[in-house]
Amino acid sequence: METNVPTARADCPIRNSHCFSQENFQKLIDAMTMAKVPAGTYLYWEGDAADKLLYIRSGRVKMTKSNSEGKQFLMYMFQEGDFLGQLDPYFDSKQGFNAFAVDDSWIGTIPKSDLESLLWQQGELAVEFMKWMGLMHRMTQTKFRDIMLYGKPGALCSTLIRMANTFGVSNANDIFISEKLTNTDLAEYIGAARESVNRMLADMRKADVIDYANGYITIKNIDYLKNICHCDNCPKEICRL
Repeated sequence: METNVPTARADCPIRNSHCFSQENFQKLIDAMTMAKVPAGTYLYWEGDAADKLLYIRSGRVKMTKSNSEGKQFLMYMFQEGDFLGQLDPYFDSKQGFNAFAVDDSWIGTIPKSDLESLLWQQGELAVEFMKWMGLMHRMTQTKFRDIMLYGKPGALCSTLIRMANTFGVSNANDIFISEKLTNTDLAEYIGAARESVNRMLADMRKADVIDYANGYITIKNIDYLKNICHCDNCPKEICRL
């Protein structure tokens, strides 16, 4: 392993590695093969064999889903400290999403066969892995809920709340979102046209719900957003990008 590989962390508060104890997290790390992945590289495509667990030691990975018309939905933005992968316990399956590196990243990989052997040997790790799978299932459920149930305004409001939970910095009654996301990015999250997102953001700004400058958004009335998307007040580990 190269000496400049970043140190793996399990203490990121809203990363899904929090499902594992430090001891079991380290067992997973020890079983991985680490590799540097250039920005823009696809880790897997929709339809590929779902035969590995991945861990982001540094960098960011986007996960997208295509519909029958070829439209891309941006489902997740995984970051340092996140595990990802689709692993079904009873049969071989195919990846349901595309995953590609947004930045130059260090990615750890555990083949499905090695992971299964480790889980057979380590009962506590197997239980924690089930918790991780449950968390990922809940995240996917809530993402599709956002897209399907309350229209594009509800989906956009939910996405802004997820942004606040992931990148938000509280300042008095406002929440400043420290990550710059374009309106095109927001449109991909909710499956809408960029022009529609522009219009909805402008309406929210007029209503003094949000403000934005230089590509950064400040949420001024998060309760308004929660009412529009019928927020279930999920934990931040689920309600995140």
